[in-house]
Amino acid sequence: MREIISIHIGQAGIQVGNSCWELYCLEHGIQPDGLMPSDTTVGVGHDAFNTFFSETSAGKHVPRAVVRKLADSCTGLQGFLVFNAVGGGTGSGLGSLLLERLSVDYGKKSKLGFTIYPSPQVSTAVVEPYNSVLSTHSLLEHADVAVLLDNEAIYDICRRSLDIERPTYTNLNRLISQIISSLTTSLRFDGAINVDVTEFQTNLVPYPRIHFMLSSYAPVISAEKAYHEQLSVPEITNSVFEPASMMAKCDPRHGKYMACCLMYRGDVVPKDVNAAVAAIKTKRTVQFVDWYARSLLVGIHLGVSLIIFVTGVHETVFFLITKTLSASL
Repeated sequence: MREIISIHIGQAGIQVGNSCWELYCLEHGIQPDGLMPSDTTVGVGHDAFNTFFSETSAGKHVPRAVVRKLADSCTGLQGFLVFNAVGGGTGSGLGSLLLERLSVDYGKKSKLGFTIYPSPQVSTAVVEPYNSVLSTHSLLEHADVAVLLDNEAIYDICRRSLDIERPTYTNLNRLISQIISSLTTSLRFDGAINVDVTEFQTNLVPYPRIHFMLSSYAPVISAEKAYHEQLSVPEITNSVFEPASMMAKCDPRHGKYMACCLMYRGDVVPKDVNAAVAAIKTKRTVQFVDWYARSLLVGIHLGVSLIIFVTGVHETVFFLITKTLSASL
């Protein structure tokens, strides 16, 4: 068994974590009391949900989110998922300290971070830039992969795609949980790509210190539109490369991609996926560096996506990229 421990730091990390575990339980058919009904069809069979959940002697499934005791009881610990925002005091300060301690105590284990960065338009404190810069140094040194998230970009997606006039943190967190759920699908269910935390690092990080990822998700559609809008696989694939789908305020068209992982989820035919990816390569609509052989990877999971007040379709593609650093960075 290969286990993963999740660490939630600060207000943002805990709130995002609540949304993620809520979604995980729904996807695997785990009830609020931790029990899994024997007649359920979700979460049984070939699901590798024990990667994230441990089972007690009473048959309850408990999230792996307590570090020391769970690490000692794991038979094959893969690594850690760290959730935090670097703009606040707890998320940046305590988050940096915990990353350093994890490097000392579990140096050979992978550390994958989901990091929420502040933005000029959505700011809650004047010291956010200082906290972010100081915390980024710790991410450079002690994290193996960092997935960047941005409140402003997610606010815009909620307003534009979900028709939510004034998005709340609950709306934002549930959208973020969809991203994280899609990314960890291959870890929690049987898959062919990124079935291990270390594979994210192997497939997407060309150099150790260039491990900051952009993420994208498509389609994001309101519940009212979901049942009368049919999007094809090529349309979904093209949309994840659009700046409007990025979970951080960044336009990747100004640079080249070092590595890209397209993770499809839902009722998707491999033939359609291969055709969509081949069209991208042929038309050169997306520019890749020419010195990295593993630039574009594809994974497919046929399970249905569960939607919690965010999206309403069963075909999604989650997109993770490594971009070349520009001079402005």
